[in-house]
Amino acid sequence: MVTSQPEPPRAMQARAIKQDGLVDALVQAAFVTMAVLNKVGADNDLSLTQLRVLAILRGRRVRMTVLADYLGLEKSTMSGLVDRAEKRGLLERAPSASDGRAVDVFLSPDGAALAERLYSHIGRSLSPMTNELAPTEQRRLQTLLERMRLSRRNDLAPAHSGSPANASPRGR
Repeated sequence: MVTSQPEPPRAMQARAIKQDGLVDALVQAAFVTMAVLNKVGADNDLSLTQLRVLAILRGRRVRMTVLADYLGLEKSTMSGLVDRAEKRGLLERAPSASDGRAVDVFLSPDGAALAERLYSHIGRSLSPMTNELAPTEQRRLQTLLERMRLSRRNDLAPAHSGSPANASPRGR
């Protein structure tokens, strides 16, 4: 009978050092990305949460409760956020087609146009970083990042490949 031996302390330490480098690289990349998102949002009088909502709703219609859960917001906070965006002409709401008691939220035509402009702006702003990678490296990085994201929230998927912000449910 073969029993597994505990990992030698040196091997555990080497793995921890490699993990520290990975964590540091992820955090640093997140800081650069967040700086871009915050600047694009500020340039368009949008909070980071409002920017996320526009990115999440690109090309889809989602129940308000699902959107609130995904963003980690209370229902009343989500309602206020949607109210303000609706007053700006960026979002619309309507009863859910599958459940008349539920409310769906989606981009208005002006909101959709703004979301597309923001997506392009974010892409251009991140390009100095992403252009450092060859096309095959970019595709590999995208695959790895999507796999990492899905391991955390497997119930969500992007509507658009390469969406600049968090993904959202497939419901339309």
